[in-house]
Amino acid sequence: MPDPPPAPRILVVEDEASLARGIAFNLTAEGYAVDCIADGREAADLLSIPGGRSRDGHDLVLLDVMLPHMDGFAVVRAAREVGNRTPILMLTAKGLPEDVVEGLEAGADDYLPKPFDLTVLLARVKSLLRRRDWARTRASSGGDATAVIGENQVDFANFEIRHGASLIRLTLLEAGLLRLLYERRGSVVTKAEILERVWNLHPETETRAVDNFVVRLRKYLESDPSNPKLLLTVRGAGYRLDIDAH
Repeated sequence: MPDPPPAPRILVVEDEASLARGIAFNLTAEGYAVDCIADGREAADLLSIPGGRSRDGHDLVLLDVMLPHMDGFAVVRAAREVGNRTPILMLTAKGLPEDVVEGLEAGADDYLPKPFDLTVLLARVKSLLRRRDWARTRASSGGDATAVIGENQVDFANFEIRHGASLIRLTLLEAGLLRLLYERRGSVVTKAEILERVWNLHPETETRAVDNFVVRLRKYLESDPSNPKLLLTVRGAGYRLDIDAH
């Protein structure tokens, strides 16, 4: 009988010691392997390496915003700038809509304001780990693991886009958005549907995060992002992906 897969490994970056201990205790009780650090610069050092995981092989990061030496937003940006796509859930007392958008725009995959209920945190952790494997499970259940979009080769299983010799690694949100658009290719996908299915937000949430992510995907896919041929805006309706440039 094959050995069971190792427990997902979670990095908790939180400088409030009692909170970090409480989170670690409950995550361990749920069967996760947990490491804790309390410094933003140390977190950036672990995450600012190319590839899909942290230097120590973490599957998920729970990241506070207000940290010594480097705040959480800067940590996320540093990780994403070098192509590290470890899923990141931000934990912060700053829960205003603009703070949520800033976290998502920095490259975080989810955002949970403090104080939070433990059951909500555990549900978000499980959701992010499921979303990490979404493309793979879709492929195994009949979805496409790879796709050709224009001159781009998209690998949904590994969240990668290849264009000639260049390689772009996608975050979970980028991959989830592109996956949804690809599954609905040729049809309009509304912003409300994207917010609900990709961001797990209320469909009436007021934010330009979706528009900004579409701009980012155009930079990856289009030869001229200012004059898109593949990922189109349908005014007043949403977005449409045409996999063949006209």
